[in-house]
Amino acid sequence: MRIKNVLLVTILLLYLTNLTAQNKSVTLSGSTKDKSTKLALPFVNVVLKTSKDATLIAGTITNEEGRFSLANIKSGNYVLEFSFIGYKTKTQSVYVGSLSEFLDQGTIELEEDATTLQEVVVVSKTNTVSEKMDKKTFSMADNISQSGGSVLQSMQNLPGLTVQDGKVQIRGNDKVTVLIDGKQTALTGFGNQSGLDNIPASAIDKIEIINNPSAKHDANGNAGIINIIYKKNKKKASMAKWVLRRV
Repeated sequence: MRIKNVLLVTILLLYLTNLTAQNKSVTLSGSTKDKSTKLALPFVNVVLKTSKDATLIAGTITNEEGRFSLANIKSGNYVLEFSFIGYKTKTQSVYVGSLSEFLDQGTIELEEDATTLQEVVVVSKTNTVSEKMDKKTFSMADNISQSGGSVLQSMQNLPGLTVQDGKVQIRGNDKVTVLIDGKQTALTGFGNQSGLDNIPASAIDKIEIINNPSAKHDANGNAGIINIIYKKNKKKASMAKWVLRRV
């Protein structure tokens, strides 16, 4: 009877030990380096998956020193996957046991993937609308709907501007100074800018709107200033056409 009880206690202890080992969590750690330079690789993606069905268990990225850590990993067979832009993805099998709470994978070296390191061409484009302090600039080149008619028609589509009976208004005020290439000409004047209807919008590079002009400008234009800027190769031709229409 006594021997039987000892056997039962032994079996129970073995069962509890095995149960405890199964519930025990382990922290996986390690570091990543460049295979050629031996320099640490920061921000490498580290993913832990089950070896059986590739179920995702945990993931992280390496720190600035190239080190990583995955906590609360249960006992079992896994696959560690390392991926980083410009490098070949690397995988390695990992068995997590119960003898220690920490399992160091050492240093994992990643090899550059020459096929992914291709030339990258960056193309930038000026915004159609740019805003600096009180000045807003609208580009005609990128706006097909505005470049098809006249300058006066284009102004009707610009935010903050209205055109009534040939008068250009800013926020409902017709005290507007209209300039061409920064200068006032016979085309423009205070109170009526109907002559701008003879200038094609396709000849214009951009339109600048200054809502709060400085004191040096005429008081008659205190509502704002509109500066129409020609395309360099279109200015002379457009001015000539306008003169012929006026004759």
